[in-house]
Amino acid sequence: MKRICVNCGSKPGTSPEYEAAARDTGKYLADNSIGLVYGGGAAGLMGTLARTCLSNGGTVTGVIPSKIYERVPQIELDSLHIVDTMHQRKQLMSDLSDGFIALPGGYGTFEEIFEAVAWLQLGYHSKPCALYNVCGYYDKLVDFLDHGLAEGFLKKEHHELLIVSDNLGDIFSQFRSFRNIYTDKWE
Repeated sequence: MKRICVNCGSKPGTSPEYEAAARDTGKYLADNSIGLVYGGGAAGLMGTLARTCLSNGGTVTGVIPSKIYERVPQIELDSLHIVDTMHQRKQLMSDLSDGFIALPGGYGTFEEIFEAVAWLQLGYHSKPCALYNVCGYYDKLVDFLDHGLAEGFLKKEHHELLIVSDNLGDIFSQFRSFRNIYTDKWE
């Protein structure tokens, strides 16, 4: 894996463990020569993640829509792509990445990781997707996905596409062994 897209909050959240996880992720990427692709901002977990990766010798690429770029503080990155729309942002982040991780975050984080896993489900890419479940942040979401499976809206094979772990090393271990076996959604 050369680059990983990490989606996360532009706010720090209420638990210090969230920022610790962002620092751990940035350091892990730098220490393992895996480039970071992220949303390009300097605030919240996004900023902590990028600054930590950079300060540990990592490579960081930001992708940000011009409307957001004009409103938020920036960090000097190795590369920054300013695009017109959120759709272009997500497409470029996907094109630049070999996998996706969601740290805690809000609507944007949810939407970005779910689009990545939906594209995986539909066969638009074969890149692993994970929820980094820091302090159980995603527990209720995982319960809801289990409910979607039980109610017949998710196939078992598709339910299992999204890796969920509270351990970063475990996520990368599963990423290294990840092999997507495409299962047609409509069969």
